[in-house]
Amino acid sequence: MILIGLDPGLGTTGWGVIAADGNRLSHIANGQIKTDTAMALADRLVVLHDALADLLIQFRPDGAAVEEVFVNVNPQSTLKLGQARGVVLLAAARSGIVVGEYSAKLVKKAVVGTGGAEKAQVHAMVGRLLPGTRIAGADAADALAVAITHAHHLASAKARARIIA
Repeated sequence: MILIGLDPGLGTTGWGVIAADGNRLSHIANGQIKTDTAMALADRLVVLHDALADLLIQFRPDGAAVEEVFVNVNPQSTLKLGQARGVVLLAAARSGIVVGEYSAKLVKKAVVGTGGAEKAQVHAMVGRLLPGTRIAGADAADALAVAITHAHHLASAKARARIIA
């Protein structure tokens, strides 16, 4: 199963694509979509959407996972993040794939084992879970962590379904 993890942001959206075969995970690709701060907001959202649509066509994932929005101290930043997140959700949903959403705390718990983990710990564990991966930056590492979380949750759901059946 091919999964794409997305860490939304207006300035930078991280993305990471992994293959999941049960509990076995392997890295396929990762990167960042950057928008020009000099552009109008609507134009930046179009750039983000079009880049995501291209990634979804290129990798044809079976599922997507997006990190949920956390509330910033600055309401303007939170609003812009929410708008970028909306575009990310729209692009994934329009491609016909199911989208999972995970809080940052849940991602940290799934990858590191504790919801209070520091970003550096999450990034280190992503490197351990996907050995040999060249990560394109912090946002891409976060996106890979979201994809790993989604893979774990899908595997757990399948295991529960087998037990019930």
